[in-house]
Amino acid sequence: MTQEYRKTPEALARLTPQQYRVTQDDVTEPAFRNQYWNNHDAGIYVDVVSGEPLFASVDKFDSGSGWPSFTVPIDAANVVQKKDRSWGMTRTEVRSAHGDSHLGHVFDDGPAEAGGLRYCINSAALRFVPLAELEAEGYGDYLALFEGTTASTKENAR
Repeated sequence: MTQEYRKTPEALARLTPQQYRVTQDDVTEPAFRNQYWNNHDAGIYVDVVSGEPLFASVDKFDSGSGWPSFTVPIDAANVVQKKDRSWGMTRTEVRSAHGDSHLGHVFDDGPAEAGGLRYCINSAALRFVPLAELEAEGYGDYLALFEGTTASTKENAR
């Protein structure tokens, strides 16, 4: 895609207070009380600030953590990893590459058959784009991720 993804003052002004706290102040939203932890619809998740594509529903799994969890980003170049030594422990924080939004953390306790990683992501850092709207919203290049999904999965996205 040729779209430019970046953080702008206008994008920051559109954020809710919770979205701002999570993406700009590195806050973690409550488990099980966030928008996408239990979303099973087909589509992609993009950075709420920059719009850059981050994760796809085909890589989402129920980790039991109460936050959306993914095995892999759509494009590794859109997710930056940083050491996080807050809260008396060392973790790996993940941020969007172009928007510099705090997304969450990556852990090594994901499904072994899918690489063993769990990207534990704050819903407030994401905007969900349903499969049926990918083309209209400029994310048509990602339709190929859903080839071979069942018709019922596609219907749930409409």
